[in-house]
Amino acid sequence: MAAIQALRGTKDILPEEVGYWQTVEDTARQIFGRAMYSEIRPPIFEQTELFARGIGEATDVVGKEMYSFSDRGDRSITLRPEFTAGVARAYIERKLFAQGGLQRLWYGGPAFRYERPQAGRQRQFHQIGIESFGSSDARADVEVIALATDLLQTLGLKSLSLYINSVGQNADRQQYRAALVEYLTPYQNELDPDSQDRLTRNPMRILDSKDERTQEIVADAPSILEYLGTESKAHFDRVQQLLTDLGIAYRLNPRLVRGLDYYTHTAFEIQSDDLGAQATVCGGGRYDGLVEQLGGPSTPAVGWALGMERLIILLQQLQPISASVPDFYLVSKGERAENRAMFLARELRAAGLKVELDLSGSAFGKQFKRADRSGASICLVLGESEVENATVKLKWMATQQEEAIAQTELLSRTDELRQQMLR
Repeated sequence: MAAIQALRGTKDILPEEVGYWQTVEDTARQIFGRAMYSEIRPPIFEQTELFARGIGEATDVVGKEMYSFSDRGDRSITLRPEFTAGVARAYIERKLFAQGGLQRLWYGGPAFRYERPQAGRQRQFHQIGIESFGSSDARADVEVIALATDLLQTLGLKSLSLYINSVGQNADRQQYRAALVEYLTPYQNELDPDSQDRLTRNPMRILDSKDERTQEIVADAPSILEYLGTESKAHFDRVQQLLTDLGIAYRLNPRLVRGLDYYTHTAFEIQSDDLGAQATVCGGGRYDGLVEQLGGPSTPAVGWALGMERLIILLQQLQPISASVPDFYLVSKGERAENRAMFLARELRAAGLKVELDLSGSAFGKQFKRADRSGASICLVLGESEVENATVKLKWMATQQEEAIAQTELLSRTDELRQQMLR
């Protein structure tokens, strides 16, 4: 019988890689917590209508990439393709707006899109992100950008570039869409098939097409920055000034529109020179109309998400993360010794020490070899004689020195032994 394999586009995160994930998650939790962002955990699946209304039916995500199905109640259900719509739904349904002031939220977990798997992009992928509800001030835009920058810099990443743009407000975009369609229409037959389809449905998405000929055509397309109204321009100028004041370098990219319909004003991406074609590590922007569009009160909002898989690729290039090693490796032989060893292991773990208990039942010689491979500082040895005398033998792996002490003394010397291990 053939072994069952993981589905294409999914990946097992094995123990030797998990350390990178934990480093990112722990660092994010600290940085977000210091900025007073609270964690939220929305459901993995939602009503399909949420994403169709929130993300936009004309987007590739809704049109081509969502995992949707009918449940036993004949309801259309979708595995979340991104977090923002679900967090906005929770903000409305749970009346977080009634608490007043800003709601600063962060999240992390899996999301799902049916697309071609490649390096750093899976059909089940993972994101960490933040959403800030309640402020239309440009400072909110810059706060979330600064937090993304702080996170990536704290993780030690280099060769990063911040690209920013403004997609303005709805009136600005309507004027720009008309100008863009007018410019592109004469080239319609030269555009790639996806861009030809987008010309009538979502022409701004043509700007970030990866097709070489389409890129040549849009190189001379009008810039959305030329169509910003007075309010939109003032907002974007303020964002740029604040970034400059904070010493955060950025580059303007008038073709940066992101792939979702809900963006307004600021849109941004942080890209890495070390990721090849899939260069974007983090992306986001402002979405002032989304909450109202989903049935809530008019609420300005801004946020971003980063892809964990791409981030892990960069961290693995940066430096290896050491595997966890035990403080003690506990070997035992004989039924009474094995039973006592389980008790001691639990007591030591309760005292904050990492203990690996050998469960092989093999000869001491083989257990000692495994103790050496484990990287433990101390091997604890329990045989029948140690059980009789209520002692335990300490064997320092680096020097092979041995010492027999009372078992009760071992538990009282944990702080001293921990300090000795650090020398």
